[in-house]
Amino acid sequence: MNFQSDNAAGVRLDILAAVTAAVGPSAHAYDGDAWTARLDDAYSDLFGYRCTVLPVSTGTAANALALAAMVPPYGAVVCHAEAHINVDECGAPEFFSGGAKLVLCAGEAGKLTPATVAAATAGFRGDIHQVQPRALSLTQATECGTVYAPAEVAALAGLARDRGWRVHMDGARFANAVAALGCHPGDVTWRAGVDVLSLGVIKNGGMSAEAMVIFAPDLVEQVRFRRKRAGQLPSKGRFAAAQLLAYIDGGRWLATAAVANAGAQRLAKAAGSRVVWPVEANEVFVRLDAAEAARLRGAGFLFYDWGLPAEGIVRLVVAWDTPPGDIDALAAALG
Repeated sequence: MNFQSDNAAGVRLDILAAVTAAVGPSAHAYDGDAWTARLDDAYSDLFGYRCTVLPVSTGTAANALALAAMVPPYGAVVCHAEAHINVDECGAPEFFSGGAKLVLCAGEAGKLTPATVAAATAGFRGDIHQVQPRALSLTQATECGTVYAPAEVAALAGLARDRGWRVHMDGARFANAVAALGCHPGDVTWRAGVDVLSLGVIKNGGMSAEAMVIFAPDLVEQVRFRRKRAGQLPSKGRFAAAQLLAYIDGGRWLATAAVANAGAQRLAKAAGSRVVWPVEANEVFVRLDAAEAARLRGAGFLFYDWGLPAEGIVRLVVAWDTPPGDIDALAAALG
């Protein structure tokens, strides 16, 4: 019974069917096919704003290429200390940017605030002896499973704009966040000041494609070239585009995420006071002692420890296709 990660989830059959439907020959390769040609219009309709969509194969690629387009080698990206770009991407943002630095901020429950960002960057003088902050990266939902409301994103983006920074959003679980908020996807992206969204698809029913959703027109050309240089421009791009089109068709991206969120709420209710941070998306962080964690693993539940061992925190992730019976069994065990 796997609660380790939604990366291990299966593929929605309707998304797989869309890939199968693209199996025949195409008149053009790379980005010249009919499926890719529909992406910008489809996602512009979804977000209510004219945007450019470029498929890539991983979330790490989406994050690193977006930040590389925003930040020069002598620049810096301001992010939360627990951000995926800092903890789990093996230096990819630094590599693809040519050496830009990550400036790490504190923040309760995985969230940045204008105050924590200001505190972390107070020592930057703007002279030639220091790297220069040029971008702010937010994670939605956060690595602690919490969610930024539109006003929170706008406040952080406003601070960034005042300082001349770009704004990037790592949206590996963006669908879960929007489903939890019940807002329009534009409310927590371009309307709030986000320049580029790395839109997660694979965790939420996709197969092998993520989306770079670019709201800032002046970044598009640079991202296109960086994407090719990074080996992220597939010759048969129609198969990636077919996934991204099927993902948002008929609102299935939100419906899929809502299922995972509901499962997480079921576990949160069962865990009660053991829950460490508010459960707002599809992740539940629970405090267990070593013997309790061992008993759960012995009963067949798979999950990851989180943070320092002394903290006794485990992470439970509900995927869109986690069997309801497994959720019920874990809820009973937690109770």
